[in-house]
Amino acid sequence: MRARRWILPLLCVGLVHAQSAPAGYPLAVVTQDSVALRARASDSSARHALLWQGESLEVRGRSLDYLQVYDHRIERAGFVRVGQVHLLPTHTEDAPALLSVVRFLRDMPGSEALGIAYTAAYLKAAPGHAIDAEPFDALGVMAARLARRASANHDKSAEQRLSGQLEVVADYGVVIRSIDRDGRMTLCYDGEAFRRVMALPATAIQKATAALALTDPGCVDPALTPVQRDAFDTWRADLLERVPSGDLPRYVQNRLHMRMASVWAQIAFEHSRRQQPARQAAARALDELAAVDTHTLVERDRAAYNDAAMRVGASRWAAEAELKPGAGLHIVTAAGRPGETCIKLVDRKHADSSPLLQRCTYGTVWVSSARANPQGTALALAVQPMPSWRELWLFHRVGQQWVVDVVPPADDDPRLGYIEFAGWVPHSHLMLAAREARVDGRFIHRFEVLDMATLMATRQADKPSSLSLFYRHEDAVWKSQTVSLRE
Repeated sequence: MRARRWILPLLCVGLVHAQSAPAGYPLAVVTQDSVALRARASDSSARHALLWQGESLEVRGRSLDYLQVYDHRIERAGFVRVGQVHLLPTHTEDAPALLSVVRFLRDMPGSEALGIAYTAAYLKAAPGHAIDAEPFDALGVMAARLARRASANHDKSAEQRLSGQLEVVADYGVVIRSIDRDGRMTLCYDGEAFRRVMALPATAIQKATAALALTDPGCVDPALTPVQRDAFDTWRADLLERVPSGDLPRYVQNRLHMRMASVWAQIAFEHSRRQQPARQAAARALDELAAVDTHTLVERDRAAYNDAAMRVGASRWAAEAELKPGAGLHIVTAAGRPGETCIKLVDRKHADSSPLLQRCTYGTVWVSSARANPQGTALALAVQPMPSWRELWLFHRVGQQWVVDVVPPADDDPRLGYIEFAGWVPHSHLMLAAREARVDGRFIHRFEVLDMATLMATRQADKPSSLSLFYRHEDAVWKSQTVSLRE
């Protein structure tokens, strides 16, 4: 039996403190990276392997300043220097000291694998009645941080170190999974320790930390089917509801509100796609976004706030009641092929049986967003092909022909953003628009005057007050409903 068998079930099955440690030999943990496992107790002897922090070793003897050890993960024996490892106490009376080390390493970037090793040692040493949510909270925080560090690593010199640490924590039963999103690989912790925190009595901050980690939008598998995604988002919303927010610091409450806003915006889109009532979910998303206190928003949460606002902005039309179109230029919709919606542009002289123009889409068509200009020569419409991406469809007349142009929030990277109609400039070919998007990590937030002939911005600014045409011609309905005018 492997000497570390007592550790492996620890994080996935249950408490193993009742199991006995391997008889006869103490355990040591590697405290550094790139530690040489040598053939003999000599610096000049052959190197069998490189060991990484957090690696657990079975100690079988000592020779001078070397320990004779056996590594069950790689199934190799050898010698390591005494100063590169630390003996792991695993007796009941040692539990408080082990927990103190876990508390220290919990918030120590770069020491996640070592912290996970000490957490495993604590859970083995502590009596069952003394184990609460704290060690699982620490374990989850360290595992999630290690996954983020590995995902963000662009340094080839650190790649081997991180790869070694990931192998070490995997041997403790920590599951780090990879997600392929548009050709980009992201590493995410599977959250088992955080699920234990949610199931155990825990402090409000521990519950909040666990819920935020388990609902991270960056770790949602894009391969989920629509039915699976709907069930998963319902679970995410329920999980966030279970966090007692009353005793939390305001900045943590902000994080919960932002996450709730994102989740409910996703649910609103999913409901609309399945022809289910979505207005309540969209209204909840707007309310959660409005509950964020921007005056107590910490600087590093600003990007998350903008992302939440864009997700809510993309689906906000689900909160609006459908309006009965007038007799002038407007649209009607009809079912096309399975899952498809056909848009027909009509006016007083052209009914839906002989429309001015017809286009079909698999996106969600927000009929209530349709806005025609006073001359009856153009109409703007919001179409949402993805949960966090909303486009502007511009129907307009070119000579005697009607055409439709699709204006996306950004030229590429269609993942997060929206563009929306903000008003018509009378007696001109100009239209006002608001745009928000995240492209290659860069946040775009601007107000534009678009030329309908070229779809190019003739003027733009980061505030509508900086554009005189916005001040004079912005649409009143847009101003009262948009989330782009937040602080």
